[in-house]
Amino acid sequence: MTANVAEEKTPAVPVWNDRAVSVPERVDALIEAMTLREKIAQLYGVWVGASDEGGDVAPHQHDMEEAVDLDALLPAGLGQLTRPFGTAPVDPALGALSLMRSQARIAAENRFGIPALAHEECLAGFAAWGATAYPVPLSWGATFDPHLVRRMAAAVGRDMRAVGVHQGLAPVLDVVRDARWGRVEETIGEDPYLVATIGTAYVQGLESAGIVATLKHFVGYSASRAGRNLAPSSVGPRERADVLLPPFEMAVREGGARSVMHAYTDLDGIPAAADEELLTGLLRDTWGFDGTVVADYFGIAFLKTLHGIAGDWADAAGAALRAGVDVELPTVKTFGAPLVEAVADGRVPEALIDRALRRVLTQKAALGLLDADWNPLPPALDGADLDDPHALRGSIDLDGPGNRELARTLAEEAVVLLSNDGTLPLAGPRRIALLGPNADEPTAVLGCYSFPQHIGVHHPDSPVGIDLPTLRDTLAAEFPDAEFRAVRGTGVDDGDLSGISEAVRAARDADVAVAVLGDRAGLFGRGTSGEGCDVESLTLPGAQQQLLDALLDTGTPVVTVLLAGRPYALGRAADESAAIVQAFFPGEEGTHAIAGILAGRLNPSGRLPVSVPRTPGAQPTTYLGPRLAHANDVSNIDPTPAFPFGHGLTYTTFDWTNLTVDNHEAPTDGAFTLALTVRNTGRRPGTEIVQLYLHDPVASVVQPVQRLIGYTRLDLDPGQARRLHVTVPADLASFTGRDGQRITEPGTLELRFATSSTQPRLTARVTLTGPQRHVDHTRHLHAAFVVGQEPVARA
Repeated sequence: MTANVAEEKTPAVPVWNDRAVSVPERVDALIEAMTLREKIAQLYGVWVGASDEGGDVAPHQHDMEEAVDLDALLPAGLGQLTRPFGTAPVDPALGALSLMRSQARIAAENRFGIPALAHEECLAGFAAWGATAYPVPLSWGATFDPHLVRRMAAAVGRDMRAVGVHQGLAPVLDVVRDARWGRVEETIGEDPYLVATIGTAYVQGLESAGIVATLKHFVGYSASRAGRNLAPSSVGPRERADVLLPPFEMAVREGGARSVMHAYTDLDGIPAAADEELLTGLLRDTWGFDGTVVADYFGIAFLKTLHGIAGDWADAAGAALRAGVDVELPTVKTFGAPLVEAVADGRVPEALIDRALRRVLTQKAALGLLDADWNPLPPALDGADLDDPHALRGSIDLDGPGNRELARTLAEEAVVLLSNDGTLPLAGPRRIALLGPNADEPTAVLGCYSFPQHIGVHHPDSPVGIDLPTLRDTLAAEFPDAEFRAVRGTGVDDGDLSGISEAVRAARDADVAVAVLGDRAGLFGRGTSGEGCDVESLTLPGAQQQLLDALLDTGTPVVTVLLAGRPYALGRAADESAAIVQAFFPGEEGTHAIAGILAGRLNPSGRLPVSVPRTPGAQPTTYLGPRLAHANDVSNIDPTPAFPFGHGLTYTTFDWTNLTVDNHEAPTDGAFTLALTVRNTGRRPGTEIVQLYLHDPVASVVQPVQRLIGYTRLDLDPGQARRLHVTVPADLASFTGRDGQRITEPGTLELRFATSSTQPRLTARVTLTGPQRHVDHTRHLHAAFVVGQEPVARA
């Protein structure tokens, strides 16, 4: 007997979940199936905090927003989860479990099973409790070492991906224009090429780990008037094109960044969040960026509340969408009910919703969040017993030995020796006076976006989560036979003079006085450096200059050590200190690096990413200025720095010789080839950083006196020499001309091989020939440095 039995068929996988279908087809099908509310739900985030017990995340109540009803939102879906690890101290394993369970819930409660994309801050490491606190970006710039920064970023990215995070809000690509700005510590420096190359390396490292890197703040934020946070920016089109934009251009073109965050500021009256020419015309249509543009926190609402170009929340949402903003962060405000109503009444076309949604879903597809077999289990919890949260506690280490070693290497390369009369390295002093507010302060090495300073300060009963040795601790290890006397002298910014006399007595009784001064990182006035911690002048905070001057008067050699987020004018100490060591918030291993340099165990190799001013009020100024921006006879203000951009000393010496130029002339679409020899003439191994500057004596528009167009690090043993071959494309001489187009024009140039922006060692005069040439974003961006492997015979 034959039975007719219907074959059981596996239910068809929806098109949007099918990896065999192209991503555009998957995304189109999903958009077609969605309601308006479901579409808009993918375009905003909710600020949450992971549970330290492993339960669901809970909405974070921020003082700028009303409470969010997560239960009411989830049936429509959710685009982003804001900072589940970076909102409160939470054990990493339990935070990962909490995020996993919340993602499962989010996917289960919407019709399409779409999880959220989770983002975190990662400006100086993953901003999570117990994660490695690396040096701040200003220290990255001081290394002049993109390869090392790329390694660090990859490590940061791996830690984030391991616990279920998808996107990192870094790097900051703002070029320093005024050192009074509080966020200088978050930048890489005052030169666009240095910022571009180091920032692009960070992007490459983060993206290599599968984390979506987010470029910020696009663009003009750092050029605010008087260095005030969120103040208007008044820059011309050439300054924007030639100084502020190049780091973003390189990071998009070479870094592969998948997200960009708009700036808070307005530039000549146009807020970045509503600048269609910037966010769509330049970023997408010209540069070809195809990722997502996310709002800086509350930035869309600011179009109404701060900028006054929107009458209500719906107008703000529409302006941002038209400009090219795809995602509202950190939480839903304008992209929620106001946007739904604005589409319904015709104020905002649904096509704008679909445009932003297509970008968001394309990114989620690339991250595997639309796949049929998507699993919320993060790699770090694979194989763990998820039913026993208490057993998980402490099982994930985000600050392992490999991370700490990397943090130490970065700190060692970042510390800058500004001056030295021969006192350093210290030759086994018997009595050391350790003075100043940062000498015995564990958090003095951390920036404002480190977890302890950003979040931990609000939870004083929670442990810091990482080991933070003070400089007193590490110096004691370097000099076990020395007698230490530590005196605070004064606070970072309390202005207290009562302890200075005791510090003076300690200095007089010592063989050497180490004055450890600088900043305390914080947010919005709670520190002396950091977001919203702008300053009126570059005088050391509080009474620190009085303390320093009093120590100089003792006659004891004073080694000034600065743990700071910006450069400060040091008054007479710039000339009278026995030595000056500058460290820009060097991270959890920073005091080991500083102690090693003071003791001579390490040879300093850092170079200044920002100029150190001689006077506190000659701002705004950077080395990257035209002739009239430098000292001259038509102004009584001399902005000449005490220590210039690119400056840094070592414990050895180098000779630069035998500059050769293969071709003194090249067409405007050609290149110059040069070579020079660098030899270590000292008795110690050392690192020389060869910097290449371009000087254009006569141009059709005013140019900086010189600008950095290339650099390389050379590690040389005593007596060792290397031949350095350099190819310089003519494109590197390009600039924005009178018609607003980037041009390379014929004429004579100087190529200056230098140890800093004011210390050229070898100069070649070369000439570009032929017609003026227009170039665009496809131009050459780098000079090629090739180090000969063969030793160079001693002359």
